[in-house]
Amino acid sequence: MPGGCFLGCAGWSLPRDVQERLPGEGKHLERYAARFPAAEINSSFHRPHSRATYERWAASVPPQFRFSVKLPRAITHERGLRDCEPLLDEFLAQATGLGDRLGCLLVQLPPKLAFDAAVAGSFFDALRRRWLGALAAEPRHATWFDAPANALLAQRHVARVLADPVRHAGGERPAGWTALTYLRLHGSPRTYYSSYGDDVLAALALRIGLAVRENQTVWCIFDNTASGAATRDALVLQRLLQQELA
Repeated sequence: MPGGCFLGCAGWSLPRDVQERLPGEGKHLERYAARFPAAEINSSFHRPHSRATYERWAASVPPQFRFSVKLPRAITHERGLRDCEPLLDEFLAQATGLGDRLGCLLVQLPPKLAFDAAVAGSFFDALRRRWLGALAAEPRHATWFDAPANALLAQRHVARVLADPVRHAGGERPAGWTALTYLRLHGSPRTYYSSYGDDVLAALALRIGLAVRENQTVWCIFDNTASGAATRDALVLQRLLQQELA
């Protein structure tokens, strides 16, 4: 894959029907990382992992492989981004065990969390003091899709995720800091289950190819994992991208 495109899945489990397409030895992560350049760690949202666990994951993948790590729900959902600097310190002390394999942090917000410039600004400033790398936010309240929220995110070099299915007007395109495009594909029409059709994946390959040629960094993560569709869709898109960028 080109250096500007990080394609993968939320997690690295290998459905039985695609395992023969990911040959090799080792555990699922090692076999997965031999084929894909990136993975998103969602389990960090639900529970902490020790620094040693992150270090073990980093040692299991090639040097060019990158992880994106989702911030804990204690920060985003329970605290609503307020008064969480100690939680940020704790999380980063763990996740930075990935070393240079840590490629991006993901901040997924609850649907009920409306945009508040003071709260959001304070939070992202605190996070930026601790993390200077790639950063993406997936808001899910309509107020985050207006110009003030986009401007705040852009000022702090935070990409607004383009998530499918699209929830609000404006969500059909990336925003915030546009040097980074972060796509999260949850499956449609049935979220977390549905596969994407070949026509959708072909259009996506064209869109990603254009962004890469414009020197953008693109993360494309399939989160339709409940039925095993994510790995299949990622394999198809990988083939299409290789043709598009040849």
